[in-house]
Amino acid sequence: MKKTIISPSVLAADFADFGGAIAQIDASGAEWVHLDVMDGRFVPNITFGPKLVGDIRKRTAAFLDVHLMITEPGNFVEAFAKAGADGITFHLEAEVHSQRLLAAIRGMGKKAGISIVPSTPAFMLEELLPYTDLVLVMTVNPGFGGQTLIPECLAKVQKLVEMREKRGLDFLISVDGGIHEGTAGAAKAAGTDVLVMGSAFFGHSDQAGLVRELGSTIN
Repeated sequence: MKKTIISPSVLAADFADFGGAIAQIDASGAEWVHLDVMDGRFVPNITFGPKLVGDIRKRTAAFLDVHLMITEPGNFVEAFAKAGADGITFHLEAEVHSQRLLAAIRGMGKKAGISIVPSTPAFMLEELLPYTDLVLVMTVNPGFGGQTLIPECLAKVQKLVEMREKRGLDFLISVDGGIHEGTAGAAKAAGTDVLVMGSAFFGHSDQAGLVRELGSTIN
């Protein structure tokens, strides 16, 4: 039995009212806040930087789950760590020396995460798993919220579960993209530990009920 972590993504929030968005997340009972950092280069969109993370840190005790969708992430992890991120995830596709960067993030006292886009197979992460606290499987092509989940990506979650069990590791597996009440069950059944939700969370009339429902334990 395991409880699923719900990580609402502020990418779908009103950017003119981040404080209100954080208040909604806290009131819902969600344990994590997902922060998508985009640079307009690795993905075709631009969002925000370390200052927003620092400002949000002042307003919540939730786990700040920072997802760097940027080129040269190694140049920025220290700034996000100092701003108050609890976990920092970067993309395998954006970093040549991924093991070194994972170790550096852990050395800053943060949880180290690595992510893959839909076109990257799970086996590409095999050598990095012992150095990883979180693997984020993108179930859409990153850059914009409100997309439809690519169901084939959930097979990667199953593969990662197999590798984790075989090697006796304890990293968490997160999915991001197209997660809502209609797709969360399949993601959980595949072995997902963390559900990142944007539009489905902020557009829901009963956010606390949604978190209770999707965060419930499963066999």
